[in-house]
Amino acid sequence: MRPEARRWLFVALLACALLFRLGFGLCGQFQDADTKQIYLLGLKFYATGAWPYFGPDVLFGEIQLPGALQALLVGLPLHVLPLAEAPYVLLGLVSYATLCLFAWYCCRRLPRLPRWFVWGWLLTSPWTLNLSTVIYNPSYMLAGGILFFVGALELFPFTRRGLVPAWLANASMGFALLWSMQLHMSWVVLAPYAVAALLLQFKEGISLGLKALAWFALGAAPLAALLVPTYLKYGPAAGATAQSVRFNPENLSALWGILTRTLSFASFEVPRFLGAHTGERLAVVKEQPWLAPLALFLVALGVVQVAALIGSWFLRTHAQKDWRAIKYLALFNVLLLYASFLFSIKPPQSNHLYVTLPVPVLYAFYCWERLLARPRWRGFAAAVLVCGVLFHVGVAAYNFSHISLYVDRRAVQTAIDERNYHILGERRPGSRY
Repeated sequence: MRPEARRWLFVALLACALLFRLGFGLCGQFQDADTKQIYLLGLKFYATGAWPYFGPDVLFGEIQLPGALQALLVGLPLHVLPLAEAPYVLLGLVSYATLCLFAWYCCRRLPRLPRWFVWGWLLTSPWTLNLSTVIYNPSYMLAGGILFFVGALELFPFTRRGLVPAWLANASMGFALLWSMQLHMSWVVLAPYAVAALLLQFKEGISLGLKALAWFALGAAPLAALLVPTYLKYGPAAGATAQSVRFNPENLSALWGILTRTLSFASFEVPRFLGAHTGERLAVVKEQPWLAPLALFLVALGVVQVAALIGSWFLRTHAQKDWRAIKYLALFNVLLLYASFLFSIKPPQSNHLYVTLPVPVLYAFYCWERLLARPRWRGFAAAVLVCGVLFHVGVAAYNFSHISLYVDRRAVQTAIDERNYHILGERRPGSRY
């Protein structure tokens, strides 16, 4: 195939991936209370025009994240296009753009890894497809996590490749930290990385460190501006988020769960996205029986992937010189998450760890590079990606008529048309906005 034709094919496939992701998101979960509460934040802003001083609920009626970002991300698209689907379009574009950035970055770090696999996996894998396309506050954390870790990886001396200028890496890291801070409490796990990156730059030189700090602050400034009104009105304890931090001995046994959950971001974790429990999963397969063999195959593959990723950590040699740095970064990430949850009122769940997805996924790409150098494994990987797309088509078809926006779109659209968010529902009792 001629280079020009290959480029046009690549553009066409990217366009198809964008449309597929947007369509899948519109078929995703909307009937869940958490999803509706996030949608209501933006709908209330659109309907009333009142400034949203607070965002998602952390502990219902008691703790709420300060900052206007979440309500603006859902509400501003309604001002541009007053249709129920508008917030999904913005979320889809944001997640798609940052995944494309991460795909480009991974391909530059691992030039021997097939590009079609990197792009295909990132745009269609279970975690990047199911959670980053529906209106739910952790969905927006993927964009923050990618921007943050691409910047951090280019600032740590042991992982630096010179693919992103230092000034842009620092600004990206500052922007992403303040982005995440207003969306989910898991932002705190990013803080040690940010501090380490800045300190390491100061270690290289005071002048370099001061420039890094200035660019970090400049990147953080636009989103920090969305926090200022809240702190001016409600004081430094706004949202009472400090109450969510206390020693939790119940999480002492959570290390293995955190390890497998983070590695599942780089594998086919199927059961979670078929339903919350066995009954719901069987209902999906009963209505879409052709999904059964695909689901069984992908479930088994997901287990094997996690086991292989654990085993690969013990490999001593690798074609990439920074293999040792990447595998220890992946281990450090797990230990940092574990330490963080020792001081969390909640047990660790996968969506709480989602902001760190770039770390285990990059580690997995390093692990798969050796296998995908062989034609047989490349063929198998292509077949897996096709199976994954077909599986998600079936899941979307089921979700569309059971749990999606379109189960009750009329109420959502009426609330938008009449600028009356009460038609859709009410914010939780005790919510500050």
